[in-house]
Amino acid sequence: MNAADQPAEDHWADLRLTTQARIGLGRAGNSLPSRRVLEFKAAHSAARDAVHEPLDVDDLTRQISELDMEPALHVQSRADSRGEYLRRPDLGRQPADLSHLPDTGADLAIVLADGLSPRALADHGRGLLDALLDTLGERYSLAPPVIATQARVALGDHIGEALRAQTMIMIIGERPGLSVADSLGIYLTHLPQAGRHDADRNCISNIHPPDGLDYTTAAAITAALVDGARKLGRSGVALKDTSRDQLADSDARILDG
Repeated sequence: MNAADQPAEDHWADLRLTTQARIGLGRAGNSLPSRRVLEFKAAHSAARDAVHEPLDVDDLTRQISELDMEPALHVQSRADSRGEYLRRPDLGRQPADLSHLPDTGADLAIVLADGLSPRALADHGRGLLDALLDTLGERYSLAPPVIATQARVALGDHIGEALRAQTMIMIIGERPGLSVADSLGIYLTHLPQAGRHDADRNCISNIHPPDGLDYTTAAAITAALVDGARKLGRSGVALKDTSRDQLADSDARILDG
């Protein structure tokens, strides 16, 4: 084999290992190499499947029953189908019925919502909820967990208000992308009530170990936000994450000791 027939050196190979972004894809004539085209189509198919695949509520309910929590309740939005949910985001923000939710007066309410990636909740919901319980469960009273289907973020405000919880934590499947189809987000709202705006919430995104944020770190950030919200009396743009400052202080004490 002469030099002209040898494959060109891939200068992007090492850098590509550090990111899920599509970089240095190469060329085959005027197009992409077949391998890269097929990878793109596979990722696109995974994202579409993640959006349309319905959440197995019974299986998630069973997983929650294995934790030290009250039995999970189920709330559905006013969207009757996945198609309507995608066409009518407004219906995903409104509950169909909340009459079965108890008036708890709890410190925290945790809602597990399918969102735009039910697959993310199926893959990571149990693990993230377990980490949240380890971090928060002994410090605060908890309302019964609620599984929300065909849900948008604002649906959690109605649920938290009905439960009369002081702070609402919503775990929800994030919009799938071409690099990640199973990412969870956490939205935290202090004093939840219908009509809250995005500026009233704090968001922790990109939770999908091993490539994204791990459960323990996400739970630590959530705990810091809960503590801050209770001290400040509000959540949203006025509330900042202090978990990393606390970790730095802890490391400093260990070094000093």
